[in-house]
Amino acid sequence: LIEKIKKEGKSMKKFLCILMALVLALPMFGCAGSEEENVVKSGVEDGVLTIAMECAYAPYNWTTTTATDTTVPIANNSGAYADGYDVQIAKLIAAELGVELEIKAIEWDGLIPALEAGEIDMIIAGMSPTEERKLSISFSDTYFDSNLVMVVKKDGAYANADSIQDFSGAKITGQLNTFHYGVIDQINGVNKQTALQDFSALIQSLDSGAIDGYVCEKPGAISAVAANDSFTYVEFTEGNGFTCDPAESSISVGVRQESTLLDAINTAIAALSTADKEAMMDAAIERQPDAE
Repeated sequence: LIEKIKKEGKSMKKFLCILMALVLALPMFGCAGSEEENVVKSGVEDGVLTIAMECAYAPYNWTTTTATDTTVPIANNSGAYADGYDVQIAKLIAAELGVELEIKAIEWDGLIPALEAGEIDMIIAGMSPTEERKLSISFSDTYFDSNLVMVVKKDGAYANADSIQDFSGAKITGQLNTFHYGVIDQINGVNKQTALQDFSALIQSLDSGAIDGYVCEKPGAISAVAANDSFTYVEFTEGNGFTCDPAESSISVGVRQESTLLDAINTAIAALSTADKEAMMDAAIERQPDAE
């Protein structure tokens, strides 16, 4: 009888240990379920949304060393922060997804390859959803619409131009691998210059007199003029400006073609009115580094 009681006691003790282990494991299983739900909702496997931009295209995006409530640390540039219109859009999308935000600085030509390679989750970099780009990646609804202008010297020969044809014979360029550069061919007799890598190079070339002007979108022109007292920009009236697909002068978020993030991105964008977007852009132009 004593031996039987001992055996039953051991069995009961073993049963209680197993039961206790299961009870302790329940919260862990619950957390795993919540994390899985978040992954399914966001489409971001690690809970961190990684965005890429040049961090050199004000007012859409730029680099600063000062942390503020509008900046985000640049993951691949220690001690530097990203700011600008694109950064605020990235914040809204991350909030919609309920994930953390990480920003990487990548040169323009490297943005789409980085996205295709899975190094980043999105491109938010003042990028237009052109048909050529759509062959490689997918795009969200537009988060800003603009028009093309010409940035020139305020005291130069072209400051009073009102048609693109007034730039016949002028030395004109644009950023490499953008539609800004392609539309220059619409100017009869233009002295088309080699495309430049980024907007810093464009500004330096205009300032030095190496070129007479460069094509860009209006927000970029406003930014350049705010940062350079000697610059102005020419905005063309209807019928006197560049002809382009409306999609080329709009700005969208780029994602991989198989991405599940588009619905959340479009929800965040849809919450912004035209007035909201314009106010955000005005604020970005106001605080850009060289605008003071």
